[in-house]
Amino acid sequence: MSDTSAASHGSVDPKLLEILVCPASRQPLRYDRERGELVSEAARLAYPIRDGVPIMLIEEARKLDEEGSPA
Repeated sequence: MSDTSAASHGSVDPKLLEILVCPASRQPLRYDRERGELVSEAARLAYPIRDGVPIMLIEEARKLDEEGSPA
């Protein structure tokens, strides 16, 4: 099935995305499919998704201003 291959590439369940919030800002997250991350615009952090599991630890997040945020 394609669901299994999508999960291995870092996709996230849409139902899970509806309830997840940024642990730093408590604001909703945006899913960046291309980078395989959940992005918090409010906190300027991007949380990685590994094997379909969002890693919601602030210390694991990438700071958006390190690589430049999308303009």
